[in-house]
Amino acid sequence: MRSHHILRVLGVSVLACALLLPVGCKSEETPGVVSHWPKAETERTAPKPPEPLRWPLTGLDAPSEEAIMKRIVSVKIENSPSARPQTNLQMADVVYESVTEGGITRFNAMFHSQNPESVGPVRSARLSDLYIVPQYQALFVFSGASTSVNSRINGTSIENLSEDKGVTYPFFRGTDRPRPHNLMAVLEKVREEAGKRKMSVSQQPAALAFDFRAIETTDAVTEISIPFSPANKVIWTFDAASRTYLRVNNGAKHTDKATGKQISARNVVVMWAKHTVASKDVVGSTTYEITLSGSGRASVFHDGQRYDGTWEAGTDAPPVFKASDGTQIKLAPGNTWFQVVQPSVNIALK
Repeated sequence: MRSHHILRVLGVSVLACALLLPVGCKSEETPGVVSHWPKAETERTAPKPPEPLRWPLTGLDAPSEEAIMKRIVSVKIENSPSARPQTNLQMADVVYESVTEGGITRFNAMFHSQNPESVGPVRSARLSDLYIVPQYQALFVFSGASTSVNSRINGTSIENLSEDKGVTYPFFRGTDRPRPHNLMAVLEKVREEAGKRKMSVSQQPAALAFDFRAIETTDAVTEISIPFSPANKVIWTFDAASRTYLRVNNGAKHTDKATGKQISARNVVVMWAKHTVASKDVVGSTTYEITLSGSGRASVFHDGQRYDGTWEAGTDAPPVFKASDGTQIKLAPGNTWFQVVQPSVNIALK
């Protein structure tokens, strides 16, 4: 009887511990018994996905590292009334526009992610190119320059593929316009010529800064009016459907000859920069040295939004843009037009 009682008490105790084990009973591990619950030695983490390959001047997807390493080509393109519409200007990743003699403007267009067969019309260099081209480590294509500008360019590390240097292979004359508004450059031949002259045809390009987050469009700024001079007024109108700004030059839609479509920009950046009179010709037209290193005031426009701040640039990388609190203002992925104006110029917004 006593032994039966002891067994019965032990059975009840074992059952109680089985029921109360999570909160009240201590269990000894039984030798030889394998637990079905794995022991977590370290916290598991999911591997970080690799960064996608992106073109450094547009932030858009790139096909390969090899493609990204292709050398940027900087082409000086005319913007007088006789030069419009230009050919394949829309295919440039980045375009700088600044004023030249007589108040007209001229472009420095950077071609990298897209490779149009020909671009133009190609015209002469200006002092602003002494700052722009090295910031992108680009091959420089132009035709004609004053003695002083040529001397300044030849005194730098800029790799010069101009007609002034005796380069002819990449150029041809179109038949639809009179000289000097018909000189075209073939980009593949530019890179071939660079290789023949022992210039590098590859590089590790410095990248512009892009914001890849989705931005809600509120149409805060639908029109940007930029009076470069009495001879050249530009208006960019925001198109919400394409999330781009459409260009009007002196009251007319500015189109690309290759497509017939209106020129557009994903980003429009107004840069106020110091303009110093370098010389005047016999009729009083002024040549400016436009200083694009250092810093100045800037307004960045994309997705219908305006971001005010400053631009900062050295000698070997594109400009960066900062808000008043020091945070970086980033661009939307896509092409960018830099509109370089004198400090006294006032832009108008709608």
